[in-house]
Amino acid sequence: MTLFDLKNVTKTYGKVTALNDLSVDMPIGAVGLLGPNGAGKTTMIRTLLGLIRIDKGTGTILGFDIRKDALKIRQTVGFVPEDECLFPGTTGVEFVAYAGELAGMGRQDAMQRSHEVLDYAGLSEQRYRPVDSYSTGMKQRLKLAAAIVHDPKLVIMDEPTNGLDPQGREEMLELARDLSHNKGMSVLFSSHLLPDVEHVCDHIMVMGRGKLLAKGRIDEMKARFESVYQVRVKREQEAFAHELQRVGCRTNAEDDALEVVTPDGVGPDLIWRTAAQTGKQIRYLRPRRSTLEEVFLKALED
Repeated sequence: MTLFDLKNVTKTYGKVTALNDLSVDMPIGAVGLLGPNGAGKTTMIRTLLGLIRIDKGTGTILGFDIRKDALKIRQTVGFVPEDECLFPGTTGVEFVAYAGELAGMGRQDAMQRSHEVLDYAGLSEQRYRPVDSYSTGMKQRLKLAAAIVHDPKLVIMDEPTNGLDPQGREEMLELARDLSHNKGMSVLFSSHLLPDVEHVCDHIMVMGRGKLLAKGRIDEMKARFESVYQVRVKREQEAFAHELQRVGCRTNAEDDALEVVTPDGVGPDLIWRTAAQTGKQIRYLRPRRSTLEEVFLKALED
């Protein structure tokens, strides 16, 4: 089963096209959702949850039809919204239990489960405090507890680390990663913070202007950049760059080093052989490790 599958989905708001004939499917697991502001990420999330009507197209999430099965979707999927959604005056345990009841749980089961997920989220000592007295980090963890109280198969997290201090951010990321890698729950993690996505997710999809720009496993997408090397030679760096170009490499000067891109399928042996043949002494050579930022920017550029 795929996590979700959208085909030719279009959604407009007046003259603005939020989703533009979007077709994408992603596997079960931890999926990162990336894109600049206005890319259509939030609209896609609302579409998956059955919260908005699309203009055209079809789609499923966990096998449920996004047009026909909105109630079943919300009973099977948990959602951590970016926006404030807490009820002033209620305690943490009451808020989470109410979320469980909305998902179809009985009152007693929802209350029992509320205590369990608050312990998991690190809010055991704050469970009876009014939610409007919570810090930003506590509110984010409370929203996560409410999202998983009914033990969903998928939890969607929209910018879950926004506004958090370093410790709060780390706590939220560890919870998200634990859910996806140890608790058997799929996660759709939408964030503009690329290191957060890389920490939590195994797959990513990149959106821009309502369209899919790229998707795949993070490790495989990063591997495409591994034929790029940083090289430093003892003398005559410019002359060495010319020799590398002659054998098919692309070079670019970087301060006191060279950025060398070898031909497809060719490793660093070509650089070593060229140095030996031209009598150049290599002082430093290492792969330029790709970051998710490079993958993201390359997708936007293409």
